[in-house]
Amino acid sequence: MNQAPNTSWWNRLCEGSYRASTRRLVREIEAESPQVYSEMLQDLKIPLEPAFEREVARHLDRGGYRAFVPADTLMPAMLQRFGIEQASVEAHVSYQSLRGNCNACPVAGYCWGAMRREAGVDECRAFCPNAAAFERLAESA
Repeated sequence: MNQAPNTSWWNRLCEGSYRASTRRLVREIEAESPQVYSEMLQDLKIPLEPAFEREVARHLDRGGYRAFVPADTLMPAMLQRFGIEQASVEAHVSYQSLRGNCNACPVAGYCWGAMRREAGVDECRAFCPNAAAFERLAESA
């Protein structure tokens, strides 16, 4: 009787190696191809393998900002969640402060992942440092 070889050990080895090297892979892409890394971060619709996407989010939460300005990518998406037009916020006196809060956000990676999966406003309220200000702006519009 001829049986197919058992490749489950090989699959586990490959998956384990990939998981172990994903963190290094993200850092290497950022260092060696900053333009590609920047484009990948700015395109919230680009399809990414889930484990790689999670590691990119972790990297951002650890300060992986060399090629990324959260306020340029995440704030416009967040404003959409709150039903606010970008142009109306740019004219507001607090705009620079809101951008500063966004760029200094300790959960920018989590936010990046949330914007990629199109999280709702209720989830966004729970983590966004600008949520209260966005709600006030939405009410005054």
